[in-house]
Amino acid sequence: MVHASNERRPTLEAVAARAGVSRATVSRVVNGGAGVRGEVRERVRRAVTDLGYVPNSAARSLVTRRTGAVAVVIAEPETRVFADPFFGRQLRGISRELSAADTQLLLLLQETRADHERIGRYLSAGHADGVLMFSLHRDDPLPAMAEASGLPTVYGGRPGWAGAEDALYVDTDNRDGARQAVRHLRARGRRRIAVITGPLDQTSAQDRLDGYRDALAPATADPRLIADGGFTAQGGERAMAELLTAAPDLDGVFVCSDLMASGALRTLRAHGRRVPEDVGVVGYDDLDPAAWTDPPLTTVRQDVEEMGRLMARLLLRRLATGPGAARDELAPVVTAARLVVRESG
Repeated sequence: MVHASNERRPTLEAVAARAGVSRATVSRVVNGGAGVRGEVRERVRRAVTDLGYVPNSAARSLVTRRTGAVAVVIAEPETRVFADPFFGRQLRGISRELSAADTQLLLLLQETRADHERIGRYLSAGHADGVLMFSLHRDDPLPAMAEASGLPTVYGGRPGWAGAEDALYVDTDNRDGARQAVRHLRARGRRRIAVITGPLDQTSAQDRLDGYRDALAPATADPRLIADGGFTAQGGERAMAELLTAAPDLDGVFVCSDLMASGALRTLRAHGRRVPEDVGVVGYDDLDPAAWTDPPLTTVRQDVEEMGRLMARLLLRRLATGPGAARDELAPVVTAARLVVRESG
């Protein structure tokens, strides 16, 4: 016997009848409208719960002019996003904060430069209420597309392009974190300290290079001790090999991400260099793999998941307060970096 349920999906009218109010009152309560007394609002909410009423999202968006969704744009190809634990950790923070606010996450990735137009069209089509955007490069057109869409936007990382003075963003103090890393190596007696950077068209990479230089002052950084690892494990492996060729007497290396550091450690091992006896190594991020490397990695901790939560929280606050919010209510957030000492450096 087929046991099909004869129960119909509860309607707005059924909730109104249960609460003893008009359909319009129920609509205002469900859609967050004003002008409903507290006692009446509570009665409607009880009726919604009792009946298991679920608002029709399409109808609700017509009333509120909100989609209940936020677009998360990562300006990197999927091969990089899914290979680097940094992105997974940041997305987890974003997702948890949005879920707590009953808001959907729409993930958009940039596989090639041709995807810019697709992402721009999507943002302008009204599919999302706001945008979270990170891993941007200096000449990236995506910020201009977000601005053209008119959507409130929060960036992950300090904006490095002209006209971004009033942009909302969340970042860590990359420059100070790098200073901590290099000063630690110097305190351990290292005198020829190299650096493996990320792409210098990203502000995080440039800030970490600047912090490296700060910590070496008043001496000037030797250009032979600087190599770009592209924020990938393979890049770190390759950059470490370049550094050993250019400066075989190096005895310390600050690697600007843990992923690159894992590659650098492989190269040092392949060249017969002991860590930390011959070369001290310090990474950046303090993601889970940092404690699994051999030896465990001394690194600079940034709370990547918390940064994701802060990005989502800042955007949700911007959506709640509207464009006229005071500057002290909505301001960029910069979190502290902290050195975590393990065995590698």
